Amino acid sequence: MRRVWYERPGGPLFLEEVAAPAPGPGEILVRTEAVGVTLPVVRKVTEAAGPIPLGGEIAGEVAAVGAGVTRCAVGDRVTGLCFGHGYAEYALLGEAMASPVPDGASYVDAVALVRSGLVALGALEAARPEPGEAALVTAAASGVGHLAVQLARLRGASRVVGAVSAPDKTEFVRGLGADEVVVYGTGGDETGMYGTGADEVVVYGAGGDESGAYGAVNWGEPVDYVLDAVGGDLLTPAVAALAPGGRLVAYSSGGGTVQAYDLLVGAKSVIGFQMARIARGRPEAYERWRQELWRLFTDGALRPAVHGEFALADAAKAHEAIESRSNLGKVVLRP
Repeated sequence: MRRVWYERPGGPLFLEEVAAPAPGPGEILVRTEAVGVTLPVVRKVTEAAGPIPLGGEIAGEVAAVGAGVTRCAVGDRVTGLCFGHGYAEYALLGEAMASPVPDGASYVDAVALVRSGLVALGALEAARPEPGEAALVTAAASGVGHLAVQLARLRGASRVVGAVSAPDKTEFVRGLGADEVVVYGTGGDETGMYGTGADEVVVYGAGGDESGAYGAVNWGEPVDYVLDAVGGDLLTPAVAALAPGGRLVAYSSGGGTVQAYDLLVGAKSVIGFQMARIARGRPEAYERWRQELWRLFTDGALRPAVHGEFALADAAKAHEAIESRSNLGKVVLRP
């Protein structure tokens, strides 16, 4: 079979021919039809000390099952999170991580919806939203963020602000149902303003100094909760966007720090969210959220967007779409 590999940090990525793996106890072998590309995996290629398997969300048909597998059978359509080599024509998936792909849904739908949707929905639940509250979603055009914008509205947000890294993403995020779109990338004139582009869209640049610091971001009216996928230097202005008593849910791998005083003066809070912890420790919540996502998708209330579909041989181009922050929705490999 073919799989994507690399030999040193930073790549380059290339295809190699290897034998298909055999499923061990509790594992299933999936003939992959779609693979979701995520920022954490892209970062590991450049930041890890040595080559690591390129895993992530996969979807496809069960080709073989290992000993002790009872919930999956050969021929089943499944999706799940692969911790080994996922950028491949065949991949191993732990049975506990596998979930069915409903009839009428494609494999691309599955990788665009399930894992990213679980993160978006889990982060939203961690924010404890109340109907009528205002929400801010950073990286709102990303694979997770574009679903979080829609889910915040579905959970009763009266106002949803989408934050993006470039002005050319504003129309996409508006189309998801965002009331306002804020640009936190640097640029624009001396005020940092890019211009509205439309009456109902408020678009601001970061302003700030030549280093690109985010300190001058104008979010507009305060919000009750923030779902943050960016981290880093954006954390401080994101906390500043909160109304008194507001909550910021951090689920980014981008790091960053928050000053305790900024939380104290407004009785604000920051909550860390990690999907793997839910999958391991609260499987009932994991399953409930998964079912809700598929229900919303089937009802037409939740629309996963796919930025592009890339062949395995073009995995480097898929990574570039993530690294350049040019993607609108999910980036998918098609083995």
